[in-house]
Amino acid sequence: MTKSIGQDFKLFSLLKFALPSMIMMVFMSLYTIIDGVFISRLIGSDALSATNIVYPAINVLIAVGIMLSTGGSAIIAKKIGERKSGEARKNFSLIVATGAAFGAAALILGNMGITPLIKMLGATDRIFELCRTYLSVLLYFAPMCVLQLLFQMLFVTAGRPGIGLVTTIVGGITNAVLDYVFMGPLQMGIAGAALATGLGQAVPAVIGVVYFFAVKEELYFVKPNIDLKVLKYSCLNGSSEMVTNLCTAMVTFLFNIMILKLAGEEGVAAMTIVLYGQFLFNALYLGFSMGIGPVFSFNYGSGNRKLLRRIFRICILFIAVSAVIVTIAALSGASLIVEIFTPKESGTYDLARRGFFLFSFNYLFAGMNIFASAMFTAFSNGKISAIISFMRTFVFIIGSILILPRIMGIDGIWLAVPLAELLTILGSVWFFWKMKDVYHYAGKGAGNDLGKKQKYNV
Repeated sequence: MTKSIGQDFKLFSLLKFALPSMIMMVFMSLYTIIDGVFISRLIGSDALSATNIVYPAINVLIAVGIMLSTGGSAIIAKKIGERKSGEARKNFSLIVATGAAFGAAALILGNMGITPLIKMLGATDRIFELCRTYLSVLLYFAPMCVLQLLFQMLFVTAGRPGIGLVTTIVGGITNAVLDYVFMGPLQMGIAGAALATGLGQAVPAVIGVVYFFAVKEELYFVKPNIDLKVLKYSCLNGSSEMVTNLCTAMVTFLFNIMILKLAGEEGVAAMTIVLYGQFLFNALYLGFSMGIGPVFSFNYGSGNRKLLRRIFRICILFIAVSAVIVTIAALSGASLIVEIFTPKESGTYDLARRGFFLFSFNYLFAGMNIFASAMFTAFSNGKISAIISFMRTFVFIIGSILILPRIMGIDGIWLAVPLAELLTILGSVWFFWKMKDVYHYAGKGAGNDLGKKQKYNV
C-alpha cells in the first residue's frame, strides 16, 4: 500500500490513482439518478417529490458517515506515512465500529419518531404516506449506509481504490436491477424503491467488512482501543464534510418549503430532477478529491514538499479545465436530461428544464470549492475546511435563497446555488494563498517543517 499511495505522482499517474474514486462516485450518483428515473416513470411525480422531502433526514446519516471517513482517513493515512501501522489499524477499527454503532442508533431512534419527523420536513397531506413509507424502509438500512460510505474512502486509504470501485459498481447494479423488479413486476411502489436502495448499500458494506477481516495487508480489523482523542480529531478533521452535508439537508428543506409555495408538488419534483443533475456533475469532483486526499495526507506525513507542490498544480489544472467542460455539457444537455425523468407534456418538464439550465452555471465554481475543502481536510486542518464548506453550503446559499426569489421569482431559486458557489470561490482562493507557506504546496518550498503550525495532530 505504501508504494501505491507514496509513489512519485505525475499528471497521468495521479489521475489514474484517483480515477477509481471518480468513477465510483459518478457511478453512485448514477444509480441514485436511476432510482429517480424508475420512481418518476413507474410511480409518478408525487413519489419523486416524496423522496426529496425526506432527503434531509437521510443526509444526516450521510453527513456522519462522510465525516468519519474523511476525517479518519486523513489521520490513518498520516500515521501510515509516519510508519505507525499498528496505530493506524487500531484507529481504523475504532472508526468503523463507531460508524456502525451510529447507524444502529439511527435505525432505532429514526423509526420511533418518524411521524413527527416527516411533518417537520414539510410533507403535505398529498404525499405524507409516500414519505413515511420511503423513509421507514431506508432507516432499516442505516448501518449499511454508514458502512458503505466509510469503506469507499478507507479502500482508497488502504491503497485499494479499485476494490472500492468494484464494490460500488456491484452495489449500483444490484440497486438498479432491484428497482425494476420491485417497482415493475412486483408492484411494490415506493417501498420497493427504498428496499432496492438499501440492498444496494448493503453490498459494498458487507464486502468491506469481509475484506478487512480476511485480508491482512496494510489495513485490517484488529481489536480497537477506545481512544476518544482519535474520535475527537476524526470528527473535527471531517467536520467540513459533515457541515457540507448537514447544510445540504437544511438547504434542501428550505428549497422544498420555498418551491412548494411558488410551484406546489410539481415544483418539488422539478427541484428533485435538478438536484439529481448536481449529484452527477459534482460527483466527478467529490470522487477526485476523495482519491487524492490520502495522497496529500501521506506526503504531508512523510514531509515530501516537492511532490506536494506538483500534486497541487496537477489538481488545479485538472479542475479548471474539467469545470468548463462539465458546465458546457450541463447547459447543452439540460433538455435531454430532464426528459429522461419526465415527458415533455407534463407540468414538471418546463419547470425542470429552465431550472436545470440556470442551475448549471454553478459547475464553473463548485469543483474548486469541493477540492479546497477536501485538501485542507487532508492536511488535518478541519477548521479551514469547515469554513469553506460552511460558506458554500450555508451562509451564501441561505442568503441567496432568501433574497433572490423576492427579486426574480422562481428563477431566483435556480440561481441561488450558482451565486453561492461564485462567492465561495473567492474565499477558497484566499485560503489557498494564505496557507501556502504553512503546508508548502505552492512556491519554492521555503519555510518551517511541515506540520509545525498544524493544530490537529494525533
